[in-house]
Amino acid sequence: MSDGFFGKLLTIDLNTQKIGEKYFSEEEARKYYLGSGLSAKIMMEWPDIERLDPLSPEAPLIFMTGLFVSTALPASTKLSVVAKQVATGIWNEATVGGHWPQAFRSTGYDGIVFSGRAEKPVYLVIDDGEVSFRDASSLWGLDTEKTAEKLDKGVGEGFLYGIIGQAGEKLSAIAAIAFDPPNYRMAARGGIGAVMGSKNLKAIAVRGTKKVPIARKDLMSKLLKEQAGPIRESTKGLHDFGTSGGVEAVEMFGDLPIKNWQLGSWKEGAKKIAGQTMQPEHLDHHYACYACPIRCGKIYKIPDHNEIGHGPEYENIAMLGSNCLNDDPEALIEANHLCNMYGLDAISTGHVISFSMEAFERGIISEKDTGGVKIEWGGAAVIKMIHLIGNREGFGDILANGVRKAAQIIGRNSEELAVEVKGLEIPAHDPRGHVSMSLNYATAVRGGCHLEGLTYFLDRGIPAPDLGFTSPPDPHRSDDKPPIVVTMQNYFSVFNPMGLCKFLFVGQVGPTIISEWCRAVTGWDISREEVMKTGERIFNLKRLFNIRHGISRKDDILPPRMYSGAKPDGKAAGVVANLGWMLHEYYKLRGWSELGIPVNEKLIELELAEFRK
Repeated sequence: MSDGFFGKLLTIDLNTQKIGEKYFSEEEARKYYLGSGLSAKIMMEWPDIERLDPLSPEAPLIFMTGLFVSTALPASTKLSVVAKQVATGIWNEATVGGHWPQAFRSTGYDGIVFSGRAEKPVYLVIDDGEVSFRDASSLWGLDTEKTAEKLDKGVGEGFLYGIIGQAGEKLSAIAAIAFDPPNYRMAARGGIGAVMGSKNLKAIAVRGTKKVPIARKDLMSKLLKEQAGPIRESTKGLHDFGTSGGVEAVEMFGDLPIKNWQLGSWKEGAKKIAGQTMQPEHLDHHYACYACPIRCGKIYKIPDHNEIGHGPEYENIAMLGSNCLNDDPEALIEANHLCNMYGLDAISTGHVISFSMEAFERGIISEKDTGGVKIEWGGAAVIKMIHLIGNREGFGDILANGVRKAAQIIGRNSEELAVEVKGLEIPAHDPRGHVSMSLNYATAVRGGCHLEGLTYFLDRGIPAPDLGFTSPPDPHRSDDKPPIVVTMQNYFSVFNPMGLCKFLFVGQVGPTIISEWCRAVTGWDISREEVMKTGERIFNLKRLFNIRHGISRKDDILPPRMYSGAKPDGKAAGVVANLGWMLHEYYKLRGWSELGIPVNEKLIELELAEFRK
């Protein structure tokens, strides 16, 4: 055990139900931090990782807390769930906050590494370091909410759960893992729930009392007193309405996806489904992840259900709402809740539905293809399709493969309607509204991911002086974007390994503050420059993982709709990024070849030469 971490991972072979421990060194922790950083090293060293199907028993599934989880540092409760992406086999990490990560780390472990497949459905109980398997046969087939209710009766008080629903059991490529129901925090992207389902693992229940050792409690106390207040004040808008409060502003920027990314303006519809409109009628209470002063979570009363659940975040509002022309708040809240119960990624689910709506409208598919379902724009079809996708019934079975494979199955040029990068459906930020996101999406490690760069924060006027950004760039220019994207990707690459919430950027937490927090927790004499270099190392290590799986410049592209079709109206009308030029400059700044591969000198500089292949 070292200051800042236990140095111990739980290893679970589900084939044999063998329980073991794996230790890591302080040198490894400082080089990669924890979370997705240390997980990337484990993935790169996994035997024959390139040949393994993501759903094969031999493929790994890793749950890893960030370095700062359970330390009481603000907004530091993120868990990374890492595996191969189900749709494509490339890198995938799904992150989640809430209270489960802190409860898990309190069991005395920093992470879990799963391999194998249980002979029959099981769930895992970790009680303050004591680990046991339980029969999950009676839970198989239940949604996440009913599973949690049964677990409450079966394992005792004080446990928190990570659970898959029917989507994960049925190996949907857009299945998620639900944590902390009914408050619902979701590890959602890349089909991570299907990987858990492929191992016949229904749930993980955790409870613990162990404390993470802190190197300098005096410095920790001083930093908390100085910084918690300013973070809370600068993120007040997120506390008041959560991410749903940004819907109208995003629409104004030309950033909101509308009608499967076809339109640029939807002012009246955006107003109807914004948090400011929905919250007065539907809010039950505010919700905070562990040790978070922001409290951006919003627990809603679910219409017609006589229960509560997490209200829709911005991404879910956009993908299940505006992108499907669904302006009915109650249908939107219901759709979001159903995704949580089935264990579905709401971003990808909204994507495949809007894709099928456009295909239906254009006559590419008909009721003959859909089993008699009219997949028409609006909330009614959204709810109908979520049930079909969650249960893999009828046409929903095709959509459960994700939009890339669904388009391949349907054919008839439907690929032109699929908005994805490297097989992952892009989230609700239009790269025509923020040109920097074109480059971020094209180069993000897991594909269509906004969280690896979040450059649109800068466009909206949030300063980052510690990163050298003091005034907002022009969101529609291409010529200044490559250095911005590289810097932001390197910076955000330490967030999941540290366990940090991305909204700390809004709270003006830069690499200098992160280095101070690291000094307090671990005692390491660490600089802001080392923080940024570690971020660069982690980003490049994940890129190397993808290169081993065949990724190169040919894959650093945008979907057809984003480079061949400008928006017809709205603030971003007519904008198309110069992606080819930006990629050329980006590769030079990264120290990569023209094929997008890190050169030997860069690998030596980043101490990654051992992974050269």
